[in-house]
Amino acid sequence: MIAKLRDAFRPESSYRAFFISILTFALAYGLYKGIIDNYLAEVAGMSEFDKGVSEFFRELPGLALIFVLAALYELSAERIYQVGALIMLAGMAMQSFIPSTKVLVIIAIFIYSLGEHIQLGMRNTLTLEYAKEGKSGVALGRQSAMYQIGMLAGYFVVIALFAVLGNRQSLYKPVFLMSASIIFLGFLSSLRIKGNSKPDPSRRRFYFHKKYTKYYMLELFYGARKQIFFTFGPYVLVLFYGASAMNISVLFAVSSICSYFASPLVGRIIDRFGYKIVMIADTLILVIVCFFYGFAHHLFPMHIAFLICCANYVLDSVISLASMASNVYVQDLADNPDEVRATISTGVSVNHFITILVALFGGWIWKTLGIETLFILSAILGLCNSAYAATIKTGEQLKNA
Repeated sequence: MIAKLRDAFRPESSYRAFFISILTFALAYGLYKGIIDNYLAEVAGMSEFDKGVSEFFRELPGLALIFVLAALYELSAERIYQVGALIMLAGMAMQSFIPSTKVLVIIAIFIYSLGEHIQLGMRNTLTLEYAKEGKSGVALGRQSAMYQIGMLAGYFVVIALFAVLGNRQSLYKPVFLMSASIIFLGFLSSLRIKGNSKPDPSRRRFYFHKKYTKYYMLELFYGARKQIFFTFGPYVLVLFYGASAMNISVLFAVSSICSYFASPLVGRIIDRFGYKIVMIADTLILVIVCFFYGFAHHLFPMHIAFLICCANYVLDSVISLASMASNVYVQDLADNPDEVRATISTGVSVNHFITILVALFGGWIWKTLGIETLFILSAILGLCNSAYAATIKTGEQLKNA
């Protein structure tokens, strides 16, 4: 992996320290993600609708990201990345010690998510800034692969704990505390990242321009379709099929392994065939995934339907990697690195305009109309994404536009 990183990144950049921090934060996130759905269902007692409400507040920082980053305009991208780590630490530490009431749990989720969303935009931004010329897709693929390695390690820890000690609710808080401790180590690692990224000269960390209209629309479609699977995919397995924390962690581990091997491949496919083809193919495959996720229990016995849904969850995780294609599209459109950074950060917020609505009403749709309707909606959004991606211009078309 080290040799592969050298091939994709400029040697004078801080990519080594950057990737160590990515690995650490991903490990902490793997621990957290491996248990959070079961914790919300079993300990906090959250229903389908409650889960949607919690996701509304988890995604709200993404919508507010434009304003948060604007307030931090004097800081470099590296420093903002470190600020995000501190906020993540505060949220996870709170989750470790608070009573398991719905309101307090949602507040802790919100704080952790705020730090996570701050880091998200900066992670992609720094990856593109540190990448060698012509290696943007590969660099993003390496970054995604490294994150998958860290998450996978977190899932394995959860699997080991529950396999040895049993499916005990008393394990949830210690795992949160372990995650908080690892985030602290990740923050210390992030302090070693040195860079000379300049503050946005327009004093903004976001950027609206007519030429990015299609990028913003693609972010809206992608955000909506992503949110349904991210929010309700695992929760369907927990509430509808009765999956345990160990079952969910095994599923996430398999998903991470597949995504790890697929990430560099997707990056090469983007560089080889272009981001437009990847954007279109990604969401066409999604239609198949949505059909089986929503209707498997009508076609097969419950235990078979459960396995089919798990397989489709893994497939969705792999095809979601194609979202990195939109970042390369932005780089093609942009006139300078500052514009890339600002536009990607804006894109993170733009897709949250729709994701917070999907999170809020998705639980209601599931509860009143069934999971079939929920995943039909996801398929429709995927088709809209493919149709819109087919209209974008690439390469020479952009230069001649």
